[in-house]
Amino acid sequence: MAEPLHKRKLMGEINVVPYIDVMLVLLVIFMVTAPLLTQGVKVELPKAGAEPIENVSNAEPLVLSVDAAGNLYLNVGGDKDEKLEPVSGAEIVRRVGVVLRQTPDTPVLVKADRAVDYGNVVGAMVLLQQGGAESIGFVTDPLDTYPVPE
Repeated sequence: MAEPLHKRKLMGEINVVPYIDVMLVLLVIFMVTAPLLTQGVKVELPKAGAEPIENVSNAEPLVLSVDAAGNLYLNVGGDKDEKLEPVSGAEIVRRVGVVLRQTPDTPVLVKADRAVDYGNVVGAMVLLQQGGAESIGFVTDPLDTYPVPE
């Protein structure tokens, strides 16, 4: 004779412990990868005691970077994951003109390495003005870690 099958009572609860484990693993992954998602070119910024500029527009800034070798890189808006390549002066004028004609309130910033020659920074600013930029800001690091000359 066959033994009667014991019926189990159905459990109406969800075991959330595995979901918490997965959530914590994802949190660690995002915390590790977030600093790697910075945009632009590696530049040693000069230190300055200036106040930050209030961002008056919601448009992504147009950033012209000048590295220590004097190469120019243009980062327009959300191209954060794109590998930036050096750009010629004529290409900078063309791209800046296109962006500023479409959205005239786009902030224009220069991010220059502290070791770059001042003439290269001025040349980069001239290219931005030729493209139609009327107001240009500089990206700097805060002064608090910079030694004050005596």
